[in-house]
Parts: sequence; C-alpha cells; structure tokens
Amino acid sequence: MQTNISTRHGYLSDATRSKITAKVARLSRYFDRLAAIDVTVDLENSDSPAIELRVSAEHKHDFVATEQSGDLWRSLHGAIQKLEQQLRKYKEKILDRHRGPGARQQGAVVKD
Repeated sequence: MQTNISTRHGYLSDATRSKITAKVARLSRYFDRLAAIDVTVDLENSDSPAIELRVSAEHKHDFVATEQSGDLWRSLHGAIQKLEQQLRKYKEKILDRHRGPGARQQGAVVKD
C-alpha cells in the first residue's frame, strides 16, 4: 500500500508525516485490498486545518473523506472515522453478495 502526504499553504515536519502515515496505515484492517492512500493537509487557516483522505481500493472507485476542526489530529481522527465507516459498509456489502440471497434468513429460521 502506498501512502502520499501533500500539504497546502504550509509545511509538516517529518515526525508529523510519520505519525499521519502510521495512523492511516491502520485503515488496511478494515479492507485489505487498499492500493493507495492520499492525504492532503490544508493549512490555509492555521486555527482550523482541513484534511482530505482519498483511498483507492482494488476494483472499486475511490473512497473520500474530509474533515476540518480546530486541531490537526482531531481533523485526522474524524476523517479516518468517516473512511472506516465507508470501508466497513463496502466490505459488508461485498460479503453479503458472496454469501447468497438467503444467507441471513437461513440462519434465523429454526425447523423442528
């Protein structure tokens, strides 16, 4: 998985970049077919940085999440939570499709 971090209107230290990389790398726990993660940090408003996460997955369009709050780490955490939800929902959708049409109903029906 490839991680790209770009910055608008400012500069991020190497330590901050490595922390961001470590945090977004955990997204592979939710969906293991991630190809690339693009992180864009917009520091135009220093009091409320904005983060955009774009995740490319195999055989699927990009997943995108944006967040803007008063702190860089709070923005990152909010964007990661949004992406986690999208990835969980997509993975569940794929698993339901492969299970078959009545997989949930068959498990709930008890016959005597």
